[in-house]
Amino acid sequence: MSEHQVIGLAGIIVLGIGAQWLAWRLKLPSILFLLVFGFIAGPVTGFLHPDELMGDLLLPVVSISVAVILFEGGLTLRISELREIGRVVLMLIFLGGMLTWAIAAASAHFLLDLNLNLSILLGAILVVTGPTVIGPLLRHIRPIGKVADILKWEGIAIDPVGALLAVLVFEAILVGEVQEATTMVLLSLVKTVFLGGLIGLILARLLVFLLKQFWVPDFLQETVTLMLVIVAFVSSNLFQEESGLFAATLMGLALDNQKTVAIKHIVEFKENLRVLIISSLFVLLAARLQINDFQHFTMESLIFLAILIFLARPFSVFMSTLGSDLTWRERLFISWMAPRGIVAAAVASIFALRLAEIGLEQTEYLVPITFMVIVGTVAIYGLTATPIARRLNVAQSNPQGVLIIGAHAWARDIAKTLQAKTFKVVMVDTNRANIYTARMEGIPSYHGSVLSEHILDEIELDGIGRLLALTPNDEANSLAALNFSEIFESEELYQLPPESEKKGEEETYSPKHLRGRFLFGEGMHYRYLSNRFLTGATIKTTKLSKEFDYQAFQHYYGGSVIPLFLITGDNRLAVITAGQKIDPKSEQMIVAVVDESNESEMEQLRGRDSSTDNS
Repeated sequence: MSEHQVIGLAGIIVLGIGAQWLAWRLKLPSILFLLVFGFIAGPVTGFLHPDELMGDLLLPVVSISVAVILFEGGLTLRISELREIGRVVLMLIFLGGMLTWAIAAASAHFLLDLNLNLSILLGAILVVTGPTVIGPLLRHIRPIGKVADILKWEGIAIDPVGALLAVLVFEAILVGEVQEATTMVLLSLVKTVFLGGLIGLILARLLVFLLKQFWVPDFLQETVTLMLVIVAFVSSNLFQEESGLFAATLMGLALDNQKTVAIKHIVEFKENLRVLIISSLFVLLAARLQINDFQHFTMESLIFLAILIFLARPFSVFMSTLGSDLTWRERLFISWMAPRGIVAAAVASIFALRLAEIGLEQTEYLVPITFMVIVGTVAIYGLTATPIARRLNVAQSNPQGVLIIGAHAWARDIAKTLQAKTFKVVMVDTNRANIYTARMEGIPSYHGSVLSEHILDEIELDGIGRLLALTPNDEANSLAALNFSEIFESEELYQLPPESEKKGEEETYSPKHLRGRFLFGEGMHYRYLSNRFLTGATIKTTKLSKEFDYQAFQHYYGGSVIPLFLITGDNRLAVITAGQKIDPKSEQMIVAVVDESNESEMEQLRGRDSSTDNS
């Protein structure tokens, strides 16, 4: 391998991960930065030449990578979710997909002057949406109700369907005659669904069997899974071209919905692998563009993009959701979420080369138009979806609620204090007596282990934006924070510090990425707080003012005060963490643990200021 190739491969990874990090810092869709970085590295500067770098391996690598992405997507799909949304999802995939295909194909033919065959193929490619874009957007927006599940299912399930549709169109183009093409399409469809589905299910079952029998050591489980996914993809493609994507997706779906073996570590590995794959693929594919490809970005192409966004998507969604119990606001939001992503880019790149080999005219338009749609839809949906969701009242706007793990007495006191200030609180505990008491006190509570897979399906997290792990078990607290790292931002995962923790030795416990942020202050572990409450300490909420600021508050209560939370003037909740220097402002409220004797003394001195209330 030449030095140039080594630099090129390293550059792809550096540019891809760098784009992901920059997107995270700026809170923007990562695909925008990936495409820009790839275009700059390719046609603008000439640093990357993907076809020279990877040669004939480029498109096979792209195809296998897309299969791994769809397998990982299948691992996020729960069949139980289909009980309420199954009909809508099926209608969006099939009826909505057909309507999108027809509108996109007709617009490409009459507006962009593409020949009929290429227009039909382009319409089929643009049926797919972008689960790799939709997923991060949904995590950021956090829609309420069924909207998130519908969009997640549609985004993942429609990708293999769209890819299959593109293959069938391509094969029909090769055949030419209508009658023969119809027979071939029907046969290919049956082979894809039957053989691809069967292969995916068999290999998922094989993996479960191997794991159940402990025939695969822990350190090989992730790589053996990756191997079987590739085997499913390749073997299915041997029987029917591009059916491997369907096999990989179904394999992930079957694996996620079995209850025989735990696969959490496999899911985590695939999620990390997906980030690397998506980053590299977008940089690679964007770098294949040429400067002259942008001459296709005309007024007509912008009108074509507008038709996809403002006509095809809303029309297909409203037709697919007729008779459902979705509100018009939910339908409108679903209509505004159809970004195209890596699957569209990969399929377009693959078929552009194949069509060029058979000499089909206007093939050079396929990739630039597809990338124009990807960039346009990601930019428009990515930048506007959040404000539109909030305007439609279908999203949680910076949810301030709290999920509390542990429902013992003083944890319930914290919950009731926050509830009194209108913050939503949900509690989880394995102790039935604690849960019963919490429910009797009006706190929404769930019995069960926060580490179990089903608890995530049961907990109502609308309005919840952070986790507080308050159990006496330090390991359980850390695992709870780790388990909810997919739902909440890492900065909103909190746990009590372990009792053995000493000042200046924070890292001796566990790495930061494997636990939550330590709550309240140094040494504020479960036993210490429990002793404080047993000796009469209470939780007090005090509104600060210019006359009675935080320094005065500390003076009256002395060194025994334990600040827990700050409530800002716009009713936002800030959790106090260990090592944090707090500087509360006037008109903010501080929630703290205080000793009962100090509280009585202060009330006498202040004459029971009306700005102070007890919990």
